[in-house]
Amino acid sequence: MHLSGGSTMDHMEDGHVRENDEEKYVPFEVENGYSKAEMRSSLNTGAAAETTSSSRHLSKTHISAADVLKTLFFILMWYTFSTFLTLYNKTLLGDDLGKFPAPLLMNTVHFAMQAGFSRAITWYWSHRFQPTVAMSWKDYFVRVVPTALGTALDVNLSNASLVFISVTFATMCKSAAPIFLLLFAFAFRLESPSIKLLGIMVIISVGILLTVAKETEFELWGFIFVMLAAVMSGFRWTMTQILLQKEVYGLKNPLTLMSSVTPVMAMLTGLLSLIFDPWLEFKSSSYFDSSWHIARSCLLMFFGGSLAFFMVLTEYVLVSVTSAVTVTIAGVVKEAVTIVV
Repeated sequence: MHLSGGSTMDHMEDGHVRENDEEKYVPFEVENGYSKAEMRSSLNTGAAAETTSSSRHLSKTHISAADVLKTLFFILMWYTFSTFLTLYNKTLLGDDLGKFPAPLLMNTVHFAMQAGFSRAITWYWSHRFQPTVAMSWKDYFVRVVPTALGTALDVNLSNASLVFISVTFATMCKSAAPIFLLLFAFAFRLESPSIKLLGIMVIISVGILLTVAKETEFELWGFIFVMLAAVMSGFRWTMTQILLQKEVYGLKNPLTLMSSVTPVMAMLTGLLSLIFDPWLEFKSSSYFDSSWHIARSCLLMFFGGSLAFFMVLTEYVLVSVTSAVTVTIAGVVKEAVTIVV
């Protein structure tokens, strides 16, 4: 780190009081502008040390309160965008409601919009989003591509499950995601196993079993899809935390990460759309049987893509300032809010 005024040896002297002072480490106070003499005298002056300690404590308390408020604000935004997006997906994809014929095409548009928005923002403000570290191709294919694949499968499987099961049942089953997240966090050594975490996993598992047992309109395929989505959710959030919180990959900014993973997500989902979406039946669908209906369908997909962009952005911000486990536990509360709505 570059500090103006003084040579490297000066920096070393500023940071340490040598042998006659028992090699005590003293951090250089850039903001307060302490000189070397002031710093050394503070070691022998109890009042000065106490005053400095008190001011630092107040500063930390202030920053902590600001961080809590900021985190709560992003959680509120995340709940809002996620709830609207879930209802949007159910309205368009449900068998009893919209019956949109191309769910994978819709997700492709959403991912492409996220890639376009994030790329445009990082390009326009390139001086702010310039990566500090150049990622190697090996890290890209080992870290970024699996994260993108896990995210795409999570979203696509979740939407596919809504064709068979209700939003309420899907959200209850998806609340199993913290179990798989903790398992992946243990595997990648992001968390250490403890009795408390294992207890959380047991409680969630019992709740899922009771939910499934009491479901009167149980659909096997819908249940399989949503549970596979829960597994992919645990994997992708673990990988997302690794990418956002490690300097070595140069993706600590949420928008930079989004611009890296969403193009892969769009290409994968587009390929799946070409294989599984009923393209030959589009002309007979009320969504694509006229130019006006095609334009309306595009507007609907663009609206959903905007919701998805802001929801994913708030998710990435939350993971970057907290952890994947914290965000996923908060997601369980979000699922309860979705059920109530």
